[in-house]
Amino acid sequence: MQIIPAIDIMDGQLVRLTKGDPSTKQQYRTQDPVEAAREWANLGADMIHIIDLDAALGKTPNTDLILGIVEEIDIPLQVGGGIRTIETARKLLDGGVGRIILGSMPIKSPKETRMLLEEYGSDRILIALDHKDRYLMVKGWQESTQHRLSQSLRNFTIQGYEWFLVTNIDHDGTLEGPDYKTYTEISTRAKIIASGGVSSLDDIPRLKKTGVQAVVIGKALYENRFNLAEAKEAVRC
Repeated sequence: MQIIPAIDIMDGQLVRLTKGDPSTKQQYRTQDPVEAAREWANLGADMIHIIDLDAALGKTPNTDLILGIVEEIDIPLQVGGGIRTIETARKLLDGGVGRIILGSMPIKSPKETRMLLEEYGSDRILIALDHKDRYLMVKGWQESTQHRLSQSLRNFTIQGYEWFLVTNIDHDGTLEGPDYKTYTEISTRAKIIASGGVSSLDDIPRLKKTGVQAVVIGKALYENRFNLAEAKEAVRC
């Protein structure tokens, strides 16, 4: 199981939110996303997870900043937040982003999303299944849908998508533990990346047992609950 440090960007700075609510914004000592990405790469991260919160909330995107990070470090980025057109997706992928995260687009523009799948391959298209009470949420978690998590996962895998970022919004940024039950239920059906709720090293081997391929960790690392080396060691336990 892979450990993926997270960088959320708002107003050009690194922040963390709780349950996706902008009013809960927290800033940390390292506020420069480029500096943070460089530090994670130097500490041995295999990949970095970047969310453009401004783009997700319909504000001016941080695309140039993100593409600048691509040039600064030599490990892959998986990038999401506000990628709602094929032009934006291509700009990121052609600019060197390893994998893009799509949430609203597969639901609102399925034909264009499948075009990206055919053009770039399933390893570079990550479908975000952000959910609350097992119903998907889109547009920066501001809009609810009638799409159920389990059925959506089934539909997308039939279409050829292989990688899914699954976040229970009620767990995100809370440091109250991941949604183990959901991950155990779905991890045999696709390649799942867990996100949300990790608070201690004990969460990591428990997540590994659910069968997920990777876990995105943000607040627990920034608040020094443990460090990246300890997290990677916990995977091996």
